[in-house]
Amino acid sequence: MTAPASTRIIATDLDALASATGRIAVLIGSDGKLGDGARRINKLTKGALARMIEGGALEGMKSGEVKTLAWPTGLKAEAVDILCLERNAKEIEARKAGAALGKLLDKGGMTVLAAQQRRPVDLMLGLILRAYSFTARKTGEQKTFGEVTLMVSKPDEVEAEVEAARAVAEGVFFTRDLVSEPANHLTTTEFAKRIKDMESLGLKITVLEEDKLESLGMGLLLSVGFGSASPSKVAIMEWNGGAKGDAPLALVGKGVVFDTGGISLKPAAGMEDMTMDMGGAGVVAGVMRTLALRKAKANVVGLVGLVENMPSDRATRPGDVVTSMKGDTVEIINTDAEGRLVLADVMWYAQETFKPRAMVDLATLTGAIIIGLGHDNAGVFSNDDALAGAFLKAAGAEGEGAWRMPMGQSYDDQLKSQIADMKNVGGRPAGSITAAQFLQRFVQEGTPWMHLDIAGVASVKSDTDYAPKGATGWGVMALNRLVEDMSGEAK
Repeated sequence: MTAPASTRIIATDLDALASATGRIAVLIGSDGKLGDGARRINKLTKGALARMIEGGALEGMKSGEVKTLAWPTGLKAEAVDILCLERNAKEIEARKAGAALGKLLDKGGMTVLAAQQRRPVDLMLGLILRAYSFTARKTGEQKTFGEVTLMVSKPDEVEAEVEAARAVAEGVFFTRDLVSEPANHLTTTEFAKRIKDMESLGLKITVLEEDKLESLGMGLLLSVGFGSASPSKVAIMEWNGGAKGDAPLALVGKGVVFDTGGISLKPAAGMEDMTMDMGGAGVVAGVMRTLALRKAKANVVGLVGLVENMPSDRATRPGDVVTSMKGDTVEIINTDAEGRLVLADVMWYAQETFKPRAMVDLATLTGAIIIGLGHDNAGVFSNDDALAGAFLKAAGAEGEGAWRMPMGQSYDDQLKSQIADMKNVGGRPAGSITAAQFLQRFVQEGTPWMHLDIAGVASVKSDTDYAPKGATGWGVMALNRLVEDMSGEAK
């Protein structure tokens, strides 16, 4: 997988600045005052920083903006990057500022003078999150990122926090890699293998094959994969870092490795983007990786349904009626509304098997949520105000956009079928809501549940605060924070 840039945390060493290579980042607040590191850089460059400030070069700079002094006299470094950031900047502000430096990171590496910064770890996290490039399917010279050296006043205190931040970044990168992979490389079998490989991190991994899924009665999930040569699977990741016997939080992800729409075939234009339709499963896998790497003091189980939706002589047809693991029958109106079928069976299995304290599902489920919320927010649907509120708080703290959507009986009524217990779609009106209503029918009474529709945020066409265009890894940070909050790990 793509690894975050290597990091080194050291005590501020002013004498080392003259010979430092790559780039040097200097942090200056709006008052223009120079800290010890900045003063040494100014001295080495024969007053270049002071002249820039006195000449008004920093006037009007916003927090997180960077101005660069290229090939400065008196230094071996190729550039000095002047980052506008207040010493007491808040968490998200520090991360976004770090991401601005991450855009500039190259193979030469970077030395960041952060001794005066209150949140050096957030600065570092933003930097390494932004320094990402998916190059696994390119030949020739690959884009690489050099080491990031963070100079701070108390390196021993910062080191442990940086390791936890790196665990988050690695989970985000794992998700981004999965979402970025083309479908001929990330088959259901390969996806399951990459999950299985995480056993080395201390996760307990179980992969259920088609014969087991059939014996369990997962007719909805299996119906999605009927048209594909790739076998359908359910992969289960268990992290037991909390008290023995405590019910786990269950995370359930939609893992459609490619979605043609099935017999209800999608238009050709843009279909290549459907390699990201396993984004929900990608987030679940990334969260579980982070929890294992940071040795989370919590019990969490991640379950992902891995299928491919293809048209063939064996594919499910519109009008077919299939039976869920729960026992309810579903009339298939549109085979392109397949993600909810996958989730329904896996959600039921999760509840029957693990009796979770709460359940969260994630899916690139509907185009309708993009119409409603664009690419800035995921849709949040829930039967439990406390769970939804806790997640929205966590997402806000991590800078990941999320917005709660309504639910209600009138929307649920749109799913009525004349020949089965329900239809799999409720028509065009409120499409993302009726999809959530479908899923709620597979939530057992008394189980706090939340559905996250991430269709608009899993992969985007332009840069975000923390990522270049493409896969974002949205949700790994927010769900990791939710686990911390629910388990009492958070400070």
